[in-house]
Amino acid sequence: MKLNLSRCLSTTPLFALMLTLSTCGVNPVTKKHELQLVSEAQEIAIGTQNYSPTRQSQGGDYILDQELTAYVQSVGNKLAAVSDRKLPYEYTVINDSVPNAWAMPGGKIAFNRGLLYELHSEAELAAVMGHEMVHAAARHGAKGMERGILLQGAMVAVGIGAQNTDYANLIVGGAQLGTQLISSKYGRDAESESDLYGMQYMKKAGYDPTAAVTLQETFVRLSEGKKSNFIEGLFASHPPSPERVAANKATLAQVGAGGEWGKEIYAQKTAKLRATQGAYKAYDEAVKALNEKNIDKAKTLVKQAIAIEPKEARFQELLGDIALTEKKSQDALTFYDKAIKLQPDYFKPHIQSGIALFNMGKKAEAEPFLKRANELLPTAPGHALLGQLAEERGDINGALQHYQIAASSNSDIGKDAIARAVHLDLPRNPARYIQAGTQADNAGNLYAVVQNSTSVAIGRVLVRVVKYDAASGRAIGQSGLLSINGVAPGRRNQVSVGVHVNSAKEVGLYKVMVESAELAR
Repeated sequence: MKLNLSRCLSTTPLFALMLTLSTCGVNPVTKKHELQLVSEAQEIAIGTQNYSPTRQSQGGDYILDQELTAYVQSVGNKLAAVSDRKLPYEYTVINDSVPNAWAMPGGKIAFNRGLLYELHSEAELAAVMGHEMVHAAARHGAKGMERGILLQGAMVAVGIGAQNTDYANLIVGGAQLGTQLISSKYGRDAESESDLYGMQYMKKAGYDPTAAVTLQETFVRLSEGKKSNFIEGLFASHPPSPERVAANKATLAQVGAGGEWGKEIYAQKTAKLRATQGAYKAYDEAVKALNEKNIDKAKTLVKQAIAIEPKEARFQELLGDIALTEKKSQDALTFYDKAIKLQPDYFKPHIQSGIALFNMGKKAEAEPFLKRANELLPTAPGHALLGQLAEERGDINGALQHYQIAASSNSDIGKDAIARAVHLDLPRNPARYIQAGTQADNAGNLYAVVQNSTSVAIGRVLVRVVKYDAASGRAIGQSGLLSINGVAPGRRNQVSVGVHVNSAKEVGLYKVMVESAELAR
């Protein structure tokens, strides 16, 4: 498989966790209390485990203005100090232009760079943050998991890095859960609860809760105008409505208006961000141009972005994507190297470097880039290529592990990984992939039937039919090896056993054992 994707805590076991609680002086007196403690600890662990890869999948951290991040954290700390539930809250700014904010279980909260452009005061920032904190504190995401909403294994289509559609559905492993956690739409009750308590937190922290009302009114106007960047961001999981505005006005009447707005301090702290907004607009347009295969336009726009903000790693990375699209792999590697030096802990230039080197035949050089990319965010191409490298070394078990992880991706790479895994493993473990049983025709002739549950064609299958005693359940006889030649993907084939049966009950006394299988040549 040659990839062209240029558009391209460990959790503590429950036993050990309860032991830790006991040694810290926490005594789970009742079973109910014990389960509650475990549930909360698991919730915090889930948030901690998924916070970093989810940030990676959303564009990575915005690192060029650490003072801005510290400011966002300081506002969060004020609200956390008056919150009803004490959690290890964390706050970060994500390098994405889509206006959005999200909370994970355990108090892990993120604000997109794009949302900060749209706010105009510290009180508005506190309104959004208080709302997200209540989602975390009230365990809305965790409750959704308990209902099974988020653990169905369905892949969420999340663009990676520059949000290229070629990267959709390529996230694998635990990071899948993170994307599900932040993309699920909250119910009306959860939104109402978050509005109510978020405004109360604002008041206690010294902010004017009127900001929560005016901000919701603004959101309603934007939603009616179908402002696309909000629709795909904040409104996807937090739909505004006139009913929410009315409820917030009622809450305002209860808690009382008055308090800090912080317009001047917000303008001061976001000044650098706003000064470079034009660079990110040019970058977003360059990404769009590249997706539309307008290479010259993409180059012009990304160079405009670099002229405004030369320290942004995403811009160098996009030049690498453009070069890779033009099949200039060496040039692409130079740009990716610049991106890595500007921001070493973002996955995309690592995976792109690995892909470029792999396609150039420099597989030994590709491996460390692929491994580092997977440490930051596990993806299907990262695991698929590492699987091929392991296979070429003769490490079949290692290759299968990588292919099986890549196969969880709902993508062409995932399908290819499944096929590669089957080719390696089916000759060793045919019964994993071939279902077998007996059936009789209308004349009572018994057949051994096999079904190919894979996506690859199977050649000869050797089976043996074993007969069991109806009274004791013990095997009392078996056939010789029977050959079934050729089973298409998802289809069945059969061979006569040479036995006559008189009833369905008698058919059930015969079992088919798959002894070996070969892939079709």
